[in-house]
Amino acid sequence: MDPRLLLEDWIAAGILRPATQIAYRRDITSWLDWCDHTWPHNGPRVDPWSFGIEHVARWAYDRYLHEVLGTRPFNDPTDLAWIAETHPAVAKSHDRRISALTGFYEAARDAGCIHITPDLTELRSGLDRDGQPPKRLLPEERDAFLTAIGSWGPDNSRNHHRDRLIAYLLLEGIRPGRIVLLDIRHLYPMTSGTGASYYEVRGPDDFENVGKPYSLGLLASAAVKAYLPKRRKPADGVHALIIGEGGQGLTSDYPNKIVQSIAATSVLAGREPPVTADSLAHTSVRGAEAG
Repeated sequence: MDPRLLLEDWIAAGILRPATQIAYRRDITSWLDWCDHTWPHNGPRVDPWSFGIEHVARWAYDRYLHEVLGTRPFNDPTDLAWIAETHPAVAKSHDRRISALTGFYEAARDAGCIHITPDLTELRSGLDRDGQPPKRLLPEERDAFLTAIGSWGPDNSRNHHRDRLIAYLLLEGIRPGRIVLLDIRHLYPMTSGTGASYYEVRGPDDFENVGKPYSLGLLASAAVKAYLPKRRKPADGVHALIIGEGGQGLTSDYPNKIVQSIAATSVLAGREPPVTADSLAHTSVRGAEAG
């Protein structure tokens, strides 16, 4: 299927707000123009149905980010972190474009144009686009996000077990800064009075002491059980429950990147204010207090 025809079909499906439709059509058209070589760039023409994350990064640099990066290269997430710190408006627009691509390629997978959606998580700055204090999702929005978590699988990310666990932990009321500090040495399998299995977990507090316990619900406990066999081998001296690249713990912005990626595949794509890690932690499926 021609990608520009798919774009129009996706927009016409009506799952996006009118303002988001305008922005996403502009973003995807920019990407397709770049792939068609109608925007000058080095290298051969890019097939929009067969490409790598490096092509998306080059498009973002060619079209938008070179103006703020100057002579600084765009090589890895540290460059996005610099943009988020020094040019937050640029970072917010960049993350919106990544959300647009994510939603478009979800539609492409559903239409049979591709088999697996590209995992663009590492191309997000993770910056909250909403400058206001986080607000709880409405019940129907929470349910929509739960549905999106349930649909998040190997076609979305090779780390989908880890991603799902992060999302469910946020919905337990655990703040993103606490999630990345959870310690596997303080993960305890428990049994309730009714015989149900669940987990209790603790993370360091602000003074590096063992913090308060979180008794996880059924969804989060099931996510822990599914994740543990897939957990990456940690580097020496690393005891984080959730392990990232190189066996290290995750950076504090990673939960927000995952939330943005998952939301972009659902009816919550383009929501303003956007769904963020903090808004999920304030929502909480069981009314737990945010840590």
